[in-house]
Amino acid sequence: MSDPFLSSDDYDERAHQLYNEAQYDEAIETLREGLGRYPHAAELHVGMGYARLAREEYAWARRGFEEAIGLDPEHEDALAGMGEVLLKLGDRAGAIACFERIIALGFREDHDLMLQVGRALFREGVLDQARRFFEVAITGHPESAEAAACVGYAAHRLADEGGALYWLRRALELDADHAEARIYLANLLYDRGEYEAALFHLERSAPADHCDGLAIWRLIELKKSVYRLQDDDPELVPWHHRLDEMAAEANPDDLLLAEIEAMGPNGQIRDPRQLELFGTLLTELQGMKTRSGGPGDIHRVSMLNGSTYVGTWEEIVQQMKDDAAEWVRRSLEQYMAAVAHRGRKETGVAIPATDPESFIRGSADAGLLRILH
Repeated sequence: MSDPFLSSDDYDERAHQLYNEAQYDEAIETLREGLGRYPHAAELHVGMGYARLAREEYAWARRGFEEAIGLDPEHEDALAGMGEVLLKLGDRAGAIACFERIIALGFREDHDLMLQVGRALFREGVLDQARRFFEVAITGHPESAEAAACVGYAAHRLADEGGALYWLRRALELDADHAEARIYLANLLYDRGEYEAALFHLERSAPADHCDGLAIWRLIELKKSVYRLQDDDPELVPWHHRLDEMAAEANPDDLLLAEIEAMGPNGQIRDPRQLELFGTLLTELQGMKTRSGGPGDIHRVSMLNGSTYVGTWEEIVQQMKDDAAEWVRRSLEQYMAAVAHRGRKETGVAIPATDPESFIRGSADAGLLRILH
Protein backbone atom coordinates (compact mmCIF):
# COMPACT_ATOMS: atom_id res chain seq x y z
CA MET A 1 0.00 0.00 0.00
CA SER A 2 1.36 3.42 -0.96
CA ASP A 3 2.24 5.99 1.67
CA PRO A 4 -0.03 9.04 1.35
CA PHE A 5 2.60 11.30 2.92
CA LEU A 6 5.43 10.73 0.46
CA SER A 7 6.68 13.85 -1.29
CA SER A 8 7.93 13.96 -4.88
CA ASP A 9 11.47 14.09 -3.48
CA ASP A 10 10.77 10.90 -1.51
CA TYR A 11 9.63 9.12 -4.66
CA ASP A 12 12.67 10.42 -6.52
CA GLU A 13 15.03 9.21 -3.79
CA ARG A 14 13.41 5.76 -3.66
CA ALA A 15 13.56 5.39 -7.43
CA HIS A 16 17.17 6.57 -7.51
CA GLN A 17 18.16 3.91 -5.00
CA LEU A 18 16.39 1.20 -7.01
CA TYR A 19 18.07 2.47 -10.19
CA ASN A 20 21.50 2.25 -8.57
CA GLU A 21 20.71 -1.35 -7.63
CA ALA A 22 19.78 -2.06 -11.28
CA GLN A 23 16.17 -2.75 -10.24
CA TYR A 24 14.79 -0.83 -13.19
CA ASP A 25 11.30 -2.36 -13.22
CA GLU A 26 10.80 -1.45 -9.56
CA ALA A 27 12.19 2.03 -10.17
CA ILE A 28 9.71 2.58 -13.00
CA GLU A 29 6.82 1.44 -10.82
CA THR A 30 7.89 3.83 -8.06
CA LEU A 31 8.20 6.70 -10.53
CA ARG A 32 4.85 5.88 -12.11
CA GLU A 33 3.20 6.03 -8.69
CA GLY A 34 4.95 9.29 -7.90
CA LEU A 35 3.92 10.86 -11.20
CA GLY A 36 0.36 9.83 -10.50
CA ARG A 37 0.47 12.18 -7.52
CA TYR A 38 2.95 14.77 -8.78
CA PRO A 39 2.56 14.94 -12.58
CA HIS A 40 4.45 18.24 -12.76
CA ALA A 41 7.56 17.03 -10.91
CA ALA A 42 10.33 17.36 -13.49
CA GLU A 43 12.72 15.22 -11.43
CA LEU A 44 10.36 12.24 -11.61
CA HIS A 45 10.13 12.54 -15.40
CA VAL A 46 13.93 12.70 -15.55
CA GLY A 47 14.16 9.57 -13.42
CA MET A 48 11.67 7.82 -15.69
CA GLY A 49 13.77 8.79 -18.70
CA TYR A 50 16.95 7.30 -17.26
CA ALA A 51 15.19 4.12 -16.09
CA ARG A 52 13.78 3.61 -19.58
CA LEU A 53 17.17 4.39 -21.09
CA ALA A 54 18.77 1.72 -18.90
CA ARG A 55 16.23 -0.78 -20.29
CA GLU A 56 17.04 0.41 -23.82
CA GLU A 57 13.47 1.61 -24.30
CA TYR A 58 14.58 4.65 -26.22
CA ALA A 59 11.19 5.95 -27.39
CA TRP A 60 9.83 5.87 -23.84
CA ALA A 61 13.04 7.37 -22.49
CA ARG A 62 12.77 10.20 -24.97
CA ARG A 63 9.21 10.86 -23.87
CA GLY A 64 10.30 11.08 -20.23
CA PHE A 65 13.05 13.58 -20.99
CA GLU A 66 10.75 15.61 -23.25
CA GLU A 67 8.20 15.84 -20.43
CA ALA A 68 10.91 17.03 -18.04
CA ILE A 69 12.27 19.62 -20.47
CA GLY A 70 8.72 20.84 -21.13
CA LEU A 71 8.37 21.50 -17.40
CA ASP A 72 11.90 22.87 -16.94
CA PRO A 73 13.70 23.80 -20.20
CA GLU A 74 16.96 24.40 -18.31
CA HIS A 75 17.07 21.07 -16.46
CA GLU A 76 20.65 19.94 -17.08
CA ASP A 77 20.07 16.26 -16.28
CA ALA A 78 17.08 16.14 -18.61
CA LEU A 79 19.15 17.72 -21.40
CA ALA A 80 21.98 15.24 -20.82
CA GLY A 81 19.56 12.32 -20.87
CA MET A 82 17.87 13.60 -24.01
CA GLY A 83 21.28 13.88 -25.65
CA GLU A 84 22.07 10.26 -24.77
CA VAL A 85 18.76 9.08 -26.24
CA LEU A 86 19.29 11.05 -29.43
CA LEU A 87 22.75 9.50 -29.80
CA LYS A 88 21.17 6.06 -29.52
CA LEU A 89 18.61 7.03 -32.16
CA GLY A 90 21.32 8.26 -34.54
CA ASP A 91 20.61 11.99 -34.21
CA ARG A 92 24.11 13.21 -33.46
CA ALA A 93 23.40 16.83 -34.33
CA GLY A 94 20.40 16.90 -32.00
CA ALA A 95 22.41 15.24 -29.24
CA ILE A 96 25.30 17.68 -29.52
CA ALA A 97 22.82 20.57 -29.48
CA CYS A 98 21.50 19.28 -26.13
CA PHE A 99 25.02 19.02 -24.75
CA GLU A 100 25.93 22.49 -26.03
CA ARG A 101 22.84 23.82 -24.27
CA ILE A 102 24.19 22.44 -20.99
CA ILE A 103 27.44 24.35 -21.52
CA ALA A 104 25.55 27.51 -22.43
CA LEU A 105 23.54 27.24 -19.20
CA GLY A 106 26.78 27.46 -17.22
CA PHE A 107 27.31 23.85 -16.15
CA ARG A 108 30.84 23.45 -17.48
CA GLU A 109 32.10 23.31 -13.88
CA ASP A 110 29.88 20.29 -13.13
CA HIS A 111 32.54 17.58 -13.13
CA ASP A 112 30.24 14.56 -13.08
CA LEU A 113 27.93 15.96 -15.74
CA MET A 114 30.78 16.73 -18.12
CA LEU A 115 32.12 13.19 -17.70
CA GLN A 116 28.64 11.75 -18.22
CA VAL A 117 28.28 13.65 -21.49
CA GLY A 118 31.79 12.71 -22.61
CA ARG A 119 31.17 9.04 -21.86
CA ALA A 120 27.89 9.02 -23.78
CA LEU A 121 29.68 10.49 -26.80
CA PHE A 122 32.59 8.07 -26.38
CA ARG A 123 30.30 5.04 -26.33
CA GLU A 124 28.72 6.08 -29.61
CA GLY A 125 32.05 6.81 -31.27
CA VAL A 126 31.76 10.62 -31.39
CA LEU A 127 35.33 10.83 -30.25
CA ASP A 128 36.29 14.42 -31.03
CA GLN A 129 33.32 15.73 -29.06
CA ALA A 130 33.93 13.20 -26.28
CA ARG A 131 37.48 14.43 -25.88
CA ARG A 132 36.24 18.01 -25.84
CA PHE A 133 33.89 17.39 -22.92
CA PHE A 134 36.54 15.40 -21.05
CA GLU A 135 38.87 18.35 -21.51
CA VAL A 136 36.19 20.68 -20.14
CA ALA A 137 36.04 18.44 -17.07
CA ILE A 138 39.81 18.40 -16.54
CA THR A 139 40.03 22.17 -17.11
CA GLY A 140 37.46 22.81 -14.41
CA HIS A 141 38.86 20.13 -12.11
CA PRO A 142 42.58 19.74 -12.80
CA GLU A 143 42.88 17.44 -9.76
CA SER A 144 40.52 14.83 -11.27
CA ALA A 145 42.37 11.61 -12.12
CA GLU A 146 39.25 10.20 -13.76
CA ALA A 147 38.92 13.18 -16.10
CA ALA A 148 42.62 12.97 -17.00
CA ALA A 149 42.30 9.25 -17.74
CA CYS A 150 39.23 9.85 -19.90
CA VAL A 151 41.14 12.42 -21.98
CA GLY A 152 43.87 9.80 -22.38
CA TYR A 153 41.46 7.11 -23.57
CA ALA A 154 39.87 9.47 -26.08
CA ALA A 155 43.27 10.66 -27.29
CA HIS A 156 44.31 7.08 -27.95
CA ARG A 157 41.13 6.39 -29.88
CA LEU A 158 41.87 9.49 -31.96
CA ALA A 159 45.40 8.17 -32.74
CA ASP A 160 47.04 10.87 -30.60
CA GLU A 161 49.53 8.58 -28.88
CA GLY A 162 51.53 11.41 -27.36
CA GLY A 163 48.41 12.91 -25.82
CA ALA A 164 47.28 9.52 -24.56
CA LEU A 165 50.61 8.88 -22.84
CA TYR A 166 50.65 12.33 -21.27
CA TRP A 167 47.14 12.17 -19.85
CA LEU A 168 47.37 8.59 -18.61
CA ARG A 169 50.59 9.46 -16.78
CA ARG A 170 48.92 12.57 -15.43
CA ALA A 171 46.02 10.46 -14.14
CA LEU A 172 48.47 8.27 -12.23
CA GLU A 173 50.22 11.32 -10.81
CA LEU A 174 46.86 12.39 -9.42
CA ASP A 175 45.81 8.92 -8.26
CA ALA A 176 48.41 6.16 -8.14
CA ASP A 177 45.63 3.63 -7.46
CA HIS A 178 43.77 4.28 -10.72
CA ALA A 179 44.03 0.70 -11.99
CA GLU A 180 42.32 1.16 -15.36
CA ALA A 181 44.63 4.00 -16.35
CA ARG A 182 47.70 2.07 -15.21
CA ILE A 183 46.78 -1.07 -17.17
CA TYR A 184 45.95 0.93 -20.27
CA LEU A 185 49.23 2.84 -20.02
CA ALA A 186 51.14 -0.42 -19.61
CA ASN A 187 49.61 -1.79 -22.79
CA LEU A 188 50.48 1.35 -24.72
CA LEU A 189 54.08 1.18 -23.50
CA TYR A 190 54.29 -2.50 -24.39
CA ASP A 191 53.10 -1.75 -27.92
CA ARG A 192 55.82 0.89 -28.20
CA GLY A 193 58.44 -1.69 -27.26
CA GLU A 194 59.07 -0.05 -23.88
CA TYR A 195 58.93 -3.36 -22.05
CA GLU A 196 60.66 -2.34 -18.82
CA ALA A 197 58.26 0.58 -18.40
CA ALA A 198 55.30 -1.67 -19.21
CA LEU A 199 56.43 -4.20 -16.61
CA PHE A 200 56.89 -1.42 -14.05
CA HIS A 201 53.20 -0.53 -14.32
CA LEU A 202 51.86 -4.06 -14.67
CA GLU A 203 53.66 -5.11 -11.50
CA ARG A 204 51.81 -2.35 -9.69
CA SER A 205 48.44 -3.82 -10.61
CA ALA A 206 46.68 -6.66 -8.82
CA PRO A 207 45.09 -9.68 -10.53
CA ALA A 208 41.64 -8.49 -9.48
CA ASP A 209 42.21 -5.19 -11.32
CA HIS A 210 42.10 -7.00 -14.66
CA CYS A 211 38.93 -7.78 -16.58
CA ASP A 212 40.72 -8.83 -19.77
CA GLY A 213 43.53 -11.31 -20.29
CA LEU A 214 45.72 -9.24 -22.62
CA ALA A 215 47.68 -7.37 -19.97
CA ILE A 216 47.94 -10.48 -17.78
CA TRP A 217 49.51 -12.48 -20.62
CA ARG A 218 51.93 -9.67 -21.23
CA LEU A 219 52.83 -9.49 -17.54
CA ILE A 220 53.47 -13.24 -17.43
CA GLU A 221 55.56 -13.06 -20.59
CA LEU A 222 57.65 -10.17 -19.27
CA LYS A 223 58.18 -11.74 -15.85
CA LYS A 224 59.29 -15.02 -17.40
CA SER A 225 61.68 -13.19 -19.69
CA VAL A 226 63.14 -10.66 -17.24
CA TYR A 227 63.26 -12.80 -14.10
CA ARG A 228 63.78 -16.18 -15.82
CA LEU A 229 60.71 -17.62 -14.15
CA GLN A 230 59.17 -20.97 -14.99
CA ASP A 231 55.50 -21.05 -15.90
CA ASP A 232 54.64 -22.70 -12.57
CA ASP A 233 56.64 -20.24 -10.48
CA PRO A 234 54.68 -19.23 -7.34
CA GLU A 235 54.98 -15.60 -8.36
CA LEU A 236 52.87 -16.30 -11.46
CA VAL A 237 50.25 -18.47 -9.77
CA PRO A 238 47.86 -15.61 -8.83
CA TRP A 239 47.92 -14.37 -12.43
CA HIS A 240 47.14 -17.80 -13.85
CA HIS A 241 44.35 -18.10 -11.31
CA ARG A 242 42.88 -14.81 -12.54
CA LEU A 243 42.99 -16.06 -16.13
CA ASP A 244 41.15 -19.20 -15.02
CA GLU A 245 38.56 -17.11 -13.18
CA MET A 246 37.88 -15.01 -16.26
CA ALA A 247 37.58 -18.12 -18.40
CA ALA A 248 35.16 -19.67 -15.90
CA GLU A 249 32.96 -16.59 -15.91
CA ALA A 250 31.86 -17.34 -19.47
CA ASN A 251 30.68 -20.66 -20.85
CA PRO A 252 32.85 -22.13 -23.65
CA ASP A 253 30.54 -21.08 -26.47
CA ASP A 254 30.32 -17.52 -25.20
CA LEU A 255 34.08 -17.40 -24.72
CA LEU A 256 34.70 -18.58 -28.27
CA LEU A 257 32.24 -16.07 -29.72
CA ALA A 258 33.69 -13.27 -27.61
CA GLU A 259 37.20 -14.02 -28.88
CA ILE A 260 36.00 -13.96 -32.47
CA GLU A 261 33.87 -10.84 -32.08
CA ALA A 262 36.63 -8.98 -30.23
CA MET A 263 38.75 -8.95 -33.36
CA GLY A 264 38.70 -6.05 -35.76
CA PRO A 265 38.98 -6.49 -39.51
CA ASN A 266 42.71 -5.70 -39.32
CA GLY A 267 43.35 -8.54 -36.86
CA GLN A 268 43.78 -6.23 -33.87
CA ILE A 269 41.89 -6.74 -30.65
CA ARG A 270 39.22 -4.28 -29.65
CA ASP A 271 40.44 -3.55 -26.16
CA PRO A 272 38.56 -2.19 -23.48
CA ARG A 273 36.69 -4.68 -21.43
CA GLN A 274 39.73 -4.17 -19.19
CA LEU A 275 38.86 -0.51 -18.99
CA GLU A 276 35.32 -0.99 -17.70
CA LEU A 277 35.58 2.75 -18.07
CA PHE A 278 31.94 3.66 -18.40
CA GLY A 279 30.19 0.92 -16.51
CA THR A 280 29.35 -0.70 -19.82
CA LEU A 281 31.20 -2.38 -22.63
CA LEU A 282 32.85 0.17 -24.89
CA THR A 283 31.80 -0.54 -28.42
CA GLU A 284 34.08 -0.55 -31.45
CA LEU A 285 37.16 0.27 -29.41
CA GLN A 286 40.30 -0.01 -31.51
CA GLY A 287 42.71 -2.11 -29.55
CA MET A 288 46.38 -1.88 -28.94
CA LYS A 289 48.62 -1.48 -31.91
CA THR A 290 50.90 -4.10 -33.39
CA ARG A 291 52.84 -6.00 -30.76
CA SER A 292 56.57 -6.44 -30.28
CA GLY A 293 58.85 -6.70 -33.25
CA GLY A 294 58.60 -4.97 -36.57
CA PRO A 295 56.18 -6.22 -39.19
CA GLY A 296 59.04 -7.73 -41.20
CA ASP A 297 60.64 -9.79 -38.39
CA ILE A 298 61.03 -13.42 -39.50
CA HIS A 299 60.37 -16.33 -37.15
CA ARG A 300 60.47 -20.12 -37.43
CA VAL A 301 57.96 -22.43 -35.76
CA SER A 302 57.95 -26.23 -35.56
CA MET A 303 54.74 -28.22 -35.08
CA LEU A 304 54.40 -31.54 -33.26
CA ASN A 305 53.91 -33.36 -36.58
CA GLY A 306 57.26 -32.06 -37.83
CA SER A 307 55.90 -29.29 -40.05
CA THR A 308 57.89 -26.06 -40.00
CA TYR A 309 56.62 -22.59 -40.82
CA VAL A 310 58.73 -19.50 -41.54
CA GLY A 311 57.63 -15.87 -41.78
CA THR A 312 56.18 -13.08 -39.70
CA TRP A 313 53.84 -14.09 -36.87
CA GLU A 314 50.82 -13.37 -39.06
CA GLU A 315 52.27 -15.20 -42.06
CA ILE A 316 52.98 -18.27 -39.93
CA VAL A 317 49.43 -18.42 -38.62
CA GLN A 318 48.12 -17.88 -42.17
CA GLN A 319 50.19 -20.85 -43.36
CA MET A 320 48.89 -22.96 -40.47
CA LYS A 321 45.32 -22.07 -41.39
CA ASP A 322 45.87 -22.78 -45.09
CA ASP A 323 47.18 -26.25 -44.22
CA ALA A 324 43.95 -27.00 -42.32
CA ALA A 325 41.56 -27.73 -45.17
CA GLU A 326 38.42 -27.08 -43.15
CA TRP A 327 39.56 -23.51 -42.41
CA VAL A 328 40.56 -22.39 -45.91
CA ARG A 329 37.42 -20.28 -46.38
CA ARG A 330 37.31 -18.93 -42.82
CA SER A 331 39.06 -15.87 -41.43
CA LEU A 332 42.37 -15.88 -39.58
CA GLU A 333 40.63 -14.59 -36.46
CA GLN A 334 38.07 -17.41 -36.50
CA TYR A 335 40.85 -19.96 -36.97
CA MET A 336 42.89 -18.66 -34.02
CA ALA A 337 39.85 -18.48 -31.74
CA ALA A 338 38.72 -22.03 -32.56
CA VAL A 339 42.21 -23.56 -32.26
CA ALA A 340 42.87 -21.68 -29.00
CA HIS A 341 39.57 -22.97 -27.62
CA ARG A 342 40.37 -26.54 -28.63
CA GLY A 343 43.91 -26.26 -27.27
CA ARG A 344 42.63 -25.14 -23.89
CA LYS A 345 40.29 -28.13 -23.73
CA GLU A 346 43.15 -30.49 -24.61
CA THR A 347 45.89 -29.02 -22.43
CA GLY A 348 44.14 -26.95 -19.76
CA VAL A 349 46.29 -23.96 -20.74
CA ALA A 350 44.53 -20.75 -21.78
CA ILE A 351 45.79 -19.65 -25.22
CA PRO A 352 45.15 -16.03 -26.24
CA ALA A 353 43.62 -15.51 -29.68
CA THR A 354 43.93 -11.75 -29.71
CA ASP A 355 46.70 -11.52 -32.32
CA PRO A 356 49.07 -13.91 -34.15
CA GLU A 357 52.05 -13.41 -31.84
CA SER A 358 50.05 -14.01 -28.67
CA PHE A 359 48.43 -17.04 -30.30
CA ILE A 360 51.76 -18.61 -31.25
CA ARG A 361 53.46 -17.87 -27.93
CA GLY A 362 50.45 -19.17 -26.03
CA SER A 363 50.42 -22.32 -28.15
CA ALA A 364 54.11 -22.81 -27.39
CA ASP A 365 53.43 -22.44 -23.66
CA ALA A 366 50.73 -25.10 -24.02
CA GLY A 367 53.23 -27.47 -25.67
CA LEU A 368 51.43 -27.50 -29.02
CA LEU A 369 54.39 -26.16 -31.01
CA ARG A 370 57.97 -24.92 -30.63
CA ILE A 371 59.32 -21.48 -31.49
CA LEU A 372 62.73 -22.07 -33.09
CA HIS A 373 63.52 -18.45 -33.87
